[in-house]
Amino acid sequence: MALMIMCGRSSIVFSLSWQSGIAVHRERLYVRKINFWRDIFPGNMLDEVADLKPGESFTRQFDAGVLVPPFSTSNMMTCPLSRFGKLKDGSVITPARGRFYPQGLAWSALGCYSGNMTPFRIVSIDGYQMLCDTNHPLSNYPLRLEVSCAEILETPEERGGSCTDIAELVTMDGPGMQVPGGEIETDFFGVYPFRRRNEQDDSLFYREPRMTDHLDHAAIGLVREIYGRLLDDGSKVLDLMSSSSSHLPGVPTRFEVTGLGLNRKELDSNSLLTRRVVHDLNLDPVLPFADGEFDAVICTVSIEYLVRPVEVLREAARVTRAGGKVVMLFSHRWFPGKEIQLWSELHPFERLGLVLDCYRKAGGYGDLNTETMRGYPRPDGDRHIGEAAFSDPIFAVWGSVVL
Repeated sequence: MALMIMCGRSSIVFSLSWQSGIAVHRERLYVRKINFWRDIFPGNMLDEVADLKPGESFTRQFDAGVLVPPFSTSNMMTCPLSRFGKLKDGSVITPARGRFYPQGLAWSALGCYSGNMTPFRIVSIDGYQMLCDTNHPLSNYPLRLEVSCAEILETPEERGGSCTDIAELVTMDGPGMQVPGGEIETDFFGVYPFRRRNEQDDSLFYREPRMTDHLDHAAIGLVREIYGRLLDDGSKVLDLMSSSSSHLPGVPTRFEVTGLGLNRKELDSNSLLTRRVVHDLNLDPVLPFADGEFDAVICTVSIEYLVRPVEVLREAARVTRAGGKVVMLFSHRWFPGKEIQLWSELHPFERLGLVLDCYRKAGGYGDLNTETMRGYPRPDGDRHIGEAAFSDPIFAVWGSVVL
């Protein structure tokens, strides 16, 4: 007869916070089913977490090299360029300094198997070889882990099963990849202005209105949460690359919103806008507004279309008052072909790094932050529910304008 053990389960939101030399970072991960009997928590967190009620949270600080393996010089390896492989479809990848690639692309030099998707960073390229860093991207950072109870689930009868290592779960698949390694600047800008596969004039591509959102309803709720946290009531807000929706929280009168976009019908259908401006930022990145005219600038799921994002962010800082925020949010869906070519080549956390680097190159910003939100359930009835169980991930970068 199988042994049956009663155990507790909860839906948990894990928030991993850390600080690099260039920004403050937060990675939020929603996990639908945490099993307090099977799953492995770091240190002695289990007892505190298992006692949490909905809405309650618990936080623990960890030194560098505790939640992830510590940095080791033995994980710095050289790889001849001739042993850097191809993708499964046969396409050739040209390695770039500071970028991340699956270890399987250099498996014979790194001592792993060809299907290994664990990322490694290229530190330098010298002649016919490159220096590779296979350390975890977070290995040098102290980490703060907050655990919040979202929901207590029905307790099942246990008959065994797999377990989850919580430390591995919250640090895997990207966190840390958004910042340069040490003194290394990531080579994002080898071709700038950026190119796109579809170089058709944007005014032609967007001449017909597209009354659609690139995000599911849960993700839109997360976007509204971020804007609600960052923007003060009564703010004059510029919504860059706006359309039929602005995804701002609250009633329409909470903010005074100017929408800048490419399609007049889309802008006219956006009830949150108090002013509408048709302007193509890829033809002219100069914003048609006065210095310091706005309290905040936002851009939702559109920065990937900009061929000159550094100039646009420089202009966003110009038209925002000192101390105001400029916020860029994106996800993993876009109009195919209109995104810059580099975008689709990057890991999602590297895209976060690219946007963060654009802020740094634009100048005029302080108090830089990145935030990610992943793992939330996709709403029932969503048109993509058959493709993915999780809601669209949200990636955010923002900074405050300095004098």
